[in-house]
Amino acid sequence: MWVYDKKLQYPVRVSKCDPMMAKFLLEQYGGADGELAAALRYLNQRYSIPDKVIGLLTDIGTEEFAHLEMIATMVYKLTKDATVEQLKAAGLGDNYAQRDHALFYANSSGVPWTAAYIQAKGDPLADLYEDIAAEEKARATYQWLIDMTDDVDLQDSLKFLREREIVHALRFKEAVEIIKADREQKKIF
Repeated sequence: MWVYDKKLQYPVRVSKCDPMMAKFLLEQYGGADGELAAALRYLNQRYSIPDKVIGLLTDIGTEEFAHLEMIATMVYKLTKDATVEQLKAAGLGDNYAQRDHALFYANSSGVPWTAAYIQAKGDPLADLYEDIAAEEKARATYQWLIDMTDDVDLQDSLKFLREREIVHALRFKEAVEIIKADREQKKIF
């Protein structure tokens, strides 16, 4: 099914321990507009989309899992040397009490991930417009995360992820045009 190359899609470096930034990054880990929700949304929508764009949803959905791995790595690196006091001060005390340093699919407010985040209408255009919106929301979130840290190493990885969201939105816009053109084409049976 997949060939897994044991390296991240893009290098993740952080220059300091920063549990508060790790908490903010959880929005992209287990939030409504985060990488897990995007990956599952796109891979689920493949089953009700025309063959002409199935590959696009497969490719982007798979890439979102690579982004999820990058976010997990960022959170791990930002918290691995944190003391319990630092974790508590960053609002991660509840997570520590329940899971030590383990990651959990929750957003930055601690709300657990839910399948209710997954949008699938079954109408190709409705789903693709939802996908464009999801990518734009993720792009905006990445920009805000970039603005929230002075760690240039972390900013570098976040900028990579922000740019991939832009590319994904453009690809989904192209898919909309493919679907529209196909619908307008005269069908002869």
